[in-house]
Amino acid sequence: MEIHQSAVILLLILSVSSFTHGQPADIMPRYKKFLNQHVDPYMTVNDCTSKIENRVITGTDSGCKPVNSFIVANADTIKAVCGKGGTAIGGNLFESNNPFFVVKCTIKNNSKGTPKCEYRGNGFTRKIVLACQKGWPVHYER
Repeated sequence: MEIHQSAVILLLILSVSSFTHGQPADIMPRYKKFLNQHVDPYMTVNDCTSKIENRVITGTDSGCKPVNSFIVANADTIKAVCGKGGTAIGGNLFESNNPFFVVKCTIKNNSKGTPKCEYRGNGFTRKIVLACQKGWPVHYER
């Protein structure tokens, strides 16, 4: 039996691709948006303005988003909330079994209506609630 080199290369590419990306194609955009808006393992309360600006996080009207929270953990730890690391609480919502450190960024009153959004950060530890689809987090509920 002869295996062509191109077939082996194609199989390797497909296996690596499915291993690293894993989530279904219909979930990928929402998962990536969730990661961009709510996950940062290095976030501090002093980083709110720069992180929100650099990640281009805006409100529904494309202006300053009034509040945005960051979960200070890596993506794999947070993804576990949608499985064994969380408890289903109704619908597609899962509450983490363990608390996470969260940085809540709130717009400063003096930056409303100005081109530059400025935020004040507040950190706390709590269980988080995520909306999950097919085992992947797609929304930070609280």
